[in-house]
Amino acid sequence: MPVELWSVNLGVVEYREAHALQERLRSARQAGAIPDTLLLLEHPPVYTRGRRSEAGELGMGEDWYRARGIDIVDVDRGGKVTYHGPGQLVGYPIVAVDDVMAYVATLERAIVAALADEGVTARGRSHEGIAWTGVWVEDRKLASIGLHVSQGVAKHGFAVNVDNSLEPFGWIVPCGLPDVRMTSVDAESAGSPPFLPCFHKRMAWRFAEAHGARQRLVSRARLEAALERSPALA
Repeated sequence: MPVELWSVNLGVVEYREAHALQERLRSARQAGAIPDTLLLLEHPPVYTRGRRSEAGELGMGEDWYRARGIDIVDVDRGGKVTYHGPGQLVGYPIVAVDDVMAYVATLERAIVAALADEGVTARGRSHEGIAWTGVWVEDRKLASIGLHVSQGVAKHGFAVNVDNSLEPFGWIVPCGLPDVRMTSVDAESAGSPPFLPCFHKRMAWRFAEAHGARQRLVSRARLEAALERSPALA
């Protein structure tokens, strides 16, 4: 029988709050108190800088971005600067990982399959080198991936541009690639927006499938109750 995967729809969550939840979940997963868990959510506008970020990726200066309502957060995931905002689907799988690169390829396959369900042909490129990790439509990047693995359990995950504005990507050097063109489901699909309500369900299903797991929908309240019972968080 496939293992169980908890899938939790959180709606819109501020970035720091979501990161704190990931930390609690990872401790519980490391202790075996919960199964592998997928958080699906959106963030208010925020730029996040990963461990490989360099000076110059936020070329306008932090005050310029904050004046436009975009927060800036330094994080412990891999990768460089990227943008999150309403209409973008963010997935944080808190899962046991043996082989990091194989797991990255699994994430890419799941995203590619969900996009195919929307009629968008895409491909993963992690095999071409770390700078190209993510999912692309021809030479346009549609989804980003960044991880942090500790004691065999991953946090952070993926972000898929669905209905979100792409303009904030043009104000930075996204993913540290000066010439990258970002795209979205809205830009690539022949269908009619909004796409996020259906894509959210497709992504949850395709991740569980690629992960070899059986999806179980779990509420935020049920998740919090499980965390309260975890000895790792006592």
